[in-house]
Amino acid sequence: MSSKIIAIANQKGGVGKTTTCVNLGIGLARNGKRVLLVDADAQGSMTASLGIQEPDELENSLVNILEKVLNDEIIEPEKCVLRHQEGVDFIAANIELAGLETSLVNVMSRETVLRQLLTPFREKYDYILIDCMPSLGMLTINALVAADETLIPVEAAYLPVKGLQQLLKTIGRVRRKLNPSLKIMGILITKVDRRTVFARDIIEQLREAYEEHIHICRNCIPLSVRAAETTAEGKSIFLHDPKGIVAQGYLDLTEEVLGYEK
Repeated sequence: MSSKIIAIANQKGGVGKTTTCVNLGIGLARNGKRVLLVDADAQGSMTASLGIQEPDELENSLVNILEKVLNDEIIEPEKCVLRHQEGVDFIAANIELAGLETSLVNVMSRETVLRQLLTPFREKYDYILIDCMPSLGMLTINALVAADETLIPVEAAYLPVKGLQQLLKTIGRVRRKLNPSLKIMGILITKVDRRTVFARDIIEQLREAYEEHIHICRNCIPLSVRAAETTAEGKSIFLHDPKGIVAQGYLDLTEEVLGYEK
């Protein structure tokens, strides 16, 4: 299989992008895949979730490496990449990334900087997962241009579902103008409280509105405080709560993603 880059994107915060990026990535690694996770969010949530307590003190974060791309300097991949105990490599992010987004506006081919950075990494990894920031700014556009596919986590609630239209329009624009091969891997419904009729109604509405054109992942990710706790622990749900419903949800998602290879 050639390397696959997946952008995990939604302009709405709190829908489970980071949790999905970390747990899907580690799920793939547990299946013997070589996985690189890229934190493309200045909040550094993914970096914190992987156990980096002080991301602002890192010498090599995504912002430093992107600056090297912008200045046509040589990138040494081994110096950019950190290793997590559960078998994934990752490129960290910190608050400095917010400043880079502003400066990208004046750069030639500004939408392709992340793609240029990730091209050499394709040979080393089976999957590269990008955790996008909760906006449709220049870094998210960069992630969509770099990606082969995008996975869209959507919380089972009214407003996040409503905001989906805007994201789909942006993906359509990127496909038409910058990355014609970009596909939508699917919509992943997250934070599902299975006890409520409301959650079931939202899922039904999503399926009615989009299923004809966009794949909706077979399994939803249930609502659970155990998933939120993993961020503080610096480890995946598979170690934190291996028998829980969220771990099962991400195992099912991993199997679904691996199924696309066949």
